[in-house]
Amino acid sequence: MAETDGTTPRTCLVTGATGYVGGRLVPELLAAGHRVRVMTRSPERLRDHPWAGQVEITRADAGDAEAVAAACAGADVVYYLVHALGTGPEFEETDRRTARVVARVAREAGVGRLVYLGGLEPEGEELSPHLRSRAEVARILLGSGVPTVVLRAAVVLGSGSASFEMLRHLTERLPVMVTPRWVHSRIQPIAIRDVLRYLVGCATLPAEVHRSFDIGGPDVMTYLDMMQRFAAVAGLSRRRILPVPVLSPALSSHWVGLVTPVPAGIARPLVESLRNTVVCAEHDIARHVPDPPEGLLGFDDAVRLAIQRVKDAAVATRWSSASVPGAPSDPLPTDPDWAGGSLYVDERAGVSDASPAALWRVVEGIGGESGWYSFPLAWEVRGWLDRAVGGVGLRRGRRSPHDLYVGEALDFWRVEELDEGRLLRLRAEMRVPGLAWLEFHVEPDDGRTRLRQKATFRPHGLFGHLYWWVLVPFHGVVFGGMVRNICRAAEEGTTVTGEPRSGATAA
Repeated sequence: MAETDGTTPRTCLVTGATGYVGGRLVPELLAAGHRVRVMTRSPERLRDHPWAGQVEITRADAGDAEAVAAACAGADVVYYLVHALGTGPEFEETDRRTARVVARVAREAGVGRLVYLGGLEPEGEELSPHLRSRAEVARILLGSGVPTVVLRAAVVLGSGSASFEMLRHLTERLPVMVTPRWVHSRIQPIAIRDVLRYLVGCATLPAEVHRSFDIGGPDVMTYLDMMQRFAAVAGLSRRRILPVPVLSPALSSHWVGLVTPVPAGIARPLVESLRNTVVCAEHDIARHVPDPPEGLLGFDDAVRLAIQRVKDAAVATRWSSASVPGAPSDPLPTDPDWAGGSLYVDERAGVSDASPAALWRVVEGIGGESGWYSFPLAWEVRGWLDRAVGGVGLRRGRRSPHDLYVGEALDFWRVEELDEGRLLRLRAEMRVPGLAWLEFHVEPDDGRTRLRQKATFRPHGLFGHLYWWVLVPFHGVVFGGMVRNICRAAEEGTTVTGEPRSGATAA
């Protein structure tokens, strides 16, 4: 590969582009003049991103050496931003395996640099499984034979990040809270703006820079301090916090899962990591990527900016963006019955005097603050039950109140297909004994507009069949009410039927 100086645009491969950091890094690299290629298992989930037409998109799983080799061909810099957090108890082995594949393939492909965003590693402390895995991945990449930079960060503050959403909802919803000992651990958070600036700066580092760097903002505080300062910035009263030494990480994660949008499977590794002291031991990165003239963004300003992004519905990516909607082998609701078992279908239709555009605006704005246009208590109860069994519930809300992307989360659904103005198909991500979809079709009908709605369910086992038939009596109220109320909302020019859900957000 030809030598490049510090100003030559690089060809950058971004893995994990559907995730929170990767989805924000891509436009920053483009703005810096670099050529960008993204690697994802599901390219269709990127098609609606504003930058999709400016990048090369390759389909690859990070564990597939042949596919990764094709993605790395000709790349100057590879950003390794994939991890298996929240995928189950085997996430450490998954992280280890994929890191080894990428390290080997990058070396064989002649990649000029690897860049990895890992976690701070406190000395003399037993690391949580999450931080232990991050540290192991860092060692694998640094031992790859490719010049590598590992950026080690603690809590990343930004609208839509899992850490920010956990902090935000704990503080907003619990004026009085019982907390475990980890609220007294020392933390050095960093704003996502500064993380991205460091990541972009790493693209042009000289080859001799091969090491880990600690990165953090200007403030060192405890999690208790973070909650109190968040409350002050958000204009909330001072929180009453009662630490309880016996509250284990497992119990804490379930408690976090019930109170915040972050499900227990993701909350647990985050909570376990909070018991460690995560403070920078050095700031050597400034020698290579200087601090901005105004300095690094402090905690209060980072929180203030993130809150404003939420209020403005300007959240570019969210932690839930990285969730996998389903295996590629999962059937689609358009498959014929013989393609893989029984399908139960509930189809309903309504006609509205509203224009197709007006009706579509209501359909695309469904969920989040607008709710689901029928029997709000039933939706609330279903969300509570889902959270109680470790599901995502309704609290993920929406990224924006007005538009959707294919692949993004919408309450306990994920957008699987979107044909602007015509079709919205959602795949269920709540805990159900099977696979479920909800579709909306908008089409002209002799001067009026027809809304066709279809709920499809593919049961798993006997319990799946029983689940469907137990709920059939409620379909008329829930699904029938949705069609009528969506049509009415379009005619009246409104987007909310009844009271908004308690605690719903567009974050």
